Amino acid sequence: MGLPRYGRPKGFEGDSSPNLYVANCGPAVGLSYDSIASVFSAFGELKGVFAADDSGARVIVSYRDESSATAALEAFDGHPCPDLGGRSLHIRYSVLQPTSQDFVSIKEEEELLAAVEAKPWKSLAKRRVQHYGYEFCYETRNVNTRQKLGVLPTFVSLILERISSFPNLDDSTNIVLDQLTVNEYPTGVGLSPHVDTHSAFEGFIFSLSLAGPCIMEFRQYAECAWLPNHTSSPNMKTESLENDKSFLRRAIYLPPRSMLLLSGEARYAWHHYIPHHKRDLLSTIHLGGCLAVF
Repeated sequence: MGLPRYGRPKGFEGDSSPNLYVANCGPAVGLSYDSIASVFSAFGELKGVFAADDSGARVIVSYRDESSATAALEAFDGHPCPDLGGRSLHIRYSVLQPTSQDFVSIKEEEELLAAVEAKPWKSLAKRRVQHYGYEFCYETRNVNTRQKLGVLPTFVSLILERISSFPNLDDSTNIVLDQLTVNEYPTGVGLSPHVDTHSAFEGFIFSLSLAGPCIMEFRQYAECAWLPNHTSSPNMKTESLENDKSFLRRAIYLPPRSMLLLSGEARYAWHHYIPHHKRDLLSTIHLGGCLAVF
């Protein structure tokens, strides 16, 4: 599910496309997705700017129409761009690559979104949430296991059934999924880097992306050993981490209707977060929660 959706076409250099594969461009060379989007949006309406791979130095710039992509390619390919640090960009047309089968169908996605929207929401500072099974308390970053909210809603039955048939899950029959959090991330709103609290969420965390794509970034810090009792700081701030170079960084593109499983090292040794973008064009709802997150 984490492979890039777009790639540089092979053998079709002359074919145009609304998507551009842009090298020497991205967070690894000091260019944020927002700054890239700001520059390229001068040529037309953008669908978005996505990581082309996990290098951080190549991105996909996706336009609404091919003429905008053509204009941007002709203006920037092989030329220094003053608004992007004077870097010379190397650009080719990109094509949409086949992705693995969706975890849910488009119709099932629509039904899930309708079922969620019919339920009451709790408003936080920048997003809305719903809790089922047990409520996650953001002040203490934990749950009260003695206060159960009830069984999980019926609209997740299909999801639970498909998770139970996941291949290569050790002791999958013993996995108990008894907590569900629904997060709605409006346009531009992200999530600060964190490791989900160990006492509240056990070894498997499942996250289903609905309503739009998402780029999730993972960071591993030098002092962050892979130990199940490692705890993350509840006061971690994105601003201070942006200037911290003592970590490994990997970006994963999560298409709509894709399921992400966090376990093992990814669960305990890597912080994950959703970068805040001013120019996101799609909202994303994450269903998450064994306590686990769909």
